Amino acid sequence: LILLVAVLAAAGIFWAKTHSKPAVTIDPQASVIAVKAADTAWSKAAKAHDLEGVLSYYADDAFVMPPNQELASNKSGVRKAWTDLLVKGTTVEWTPGVAESAASGEMVYVEGFYTAKIAAGKGKTTLDRGKYLSIWKKQPDGTWKSVANTWNSDLPLPGAAARR
Repeated sequence: LILLVAVLAAAGIFWAKTHSKPAVTIDPQASVIAVKAADTAWSKAAKAHDLEGVLSYYADDAFVMPPNQELASNKSGVRKAWTDLLVKGTTVEWTPGVAESAASGEMVYVEGFYTAKIAAGKGKTTLDRGKYLSIWKKQPDGTWKSVANTWNSDLPLPGAAARR
């Protein structure tokens, strides 16, 4: 019986050593650098009206909270939010500002500022500027994807001053 227990214990130790992976450590500062680079490339895709490029920066389970619209909590909703935004005559771009990583290095938030020229009809455009917040998560394949994204204007709604 003692021999059987010893053999089972040795087998268990051997299995644990051969089947366990060492903890992967992710450098939080490297995560911030990688996310800021991805965020900048994401902005370039939006400025180029590359809808598929823009959507490629979202995780499969991402949600988007666009201003003056309902929550987009699935792929088709996220696609619609960006399709509505990237219409002809509209240009949007942003610049990342502050970014901070979780201690694990697996999640990073980035806030920044955007500018937009929005098609207003009959060849007219409206200028907008504001801020955004994106939460990024490192994916199993090593890429970074946004899991949550929102933005809003710094400017009052048209007619807001008249209502005061």
